[in-house]
This record gives sequence, structure tokens and C-alpha cells, in this order.
Amino acid sequence: QVQLVESGGGLVQTGGSLSLSCVVVGDTSSWYALGWFRQASGREREFVAAISRGGETRSYTTSVKGRFTISRDNAENTVYLQMNSLKLEDTAIYYCAAGRDSVVSGVDYWGQGTQVTVSS
Repeated sequence: QVQLVESGGGLVQTGGSLSLSCVVVGDTSSWYALGWFRQASGREREFVAAISRGGETRSYTTSVKGRFTISRDNAENTVYLQMNSLKLEDTAIYYCAAGRDSVVSGVDYWGQGTQVTVSS
């Protein structure tokens, strides 16, 4: 059974930074494409960033390009999301995702979510 365990959320002021981590437990992370989604209160879950199995290919939603960076360490079975220049609209629950192909085309496993709150 694959589990995704997230950490690193919290409260930060606008313009600040946070780093999220997600550990893949129960399987080898290099078998999966990984990514991050988020869901703000009253809104649908949306794609944030994705990274391929080997880390060669990364993609981002337009609103976070230049501010967020996704990376992975397959030796540690971990994917990261470095978030800089945070804005109020980045406030959401952030979910780690894993899929056999790109998470944009389909997600096989979800993490439990970690809250990110950006305050003015």
C-alpha cells in the first residue's frame, strides 16, 4: 500500500517562503511521476506542479511559475515544493500526488494534505 506523507505547511506572511515535503512510503518513488495540487476553501482542487520520474521534466500552473520550484530526491523517496514570494491567493490545502504517468493525466495516490496560509 502506497502512502504519501506531507509536511512543511504553516502560516507565513505575504512575500515569505515555505517548503513542503512529501515522502513516498510503501513503494519506490522512482516508479512514479509526482506532483502537487491545492484546494482553496470553496474551490475545486487544482494542479500546481509536476515532475517526471527521473526529474528531467517539470511543469507548473501559470500562477506559480517563477515563484515555486518542484524537485525530487529518489534516494530519499521524497518530492519537494519550494514556494517563494507567497501571495494571499496561495492559501490552500496542498496535496502531494503520485501517478504512473504524469499526474496531470491521472493520479493514483493522494497525500492527506497540508495547510498553507498566507496572511497580509
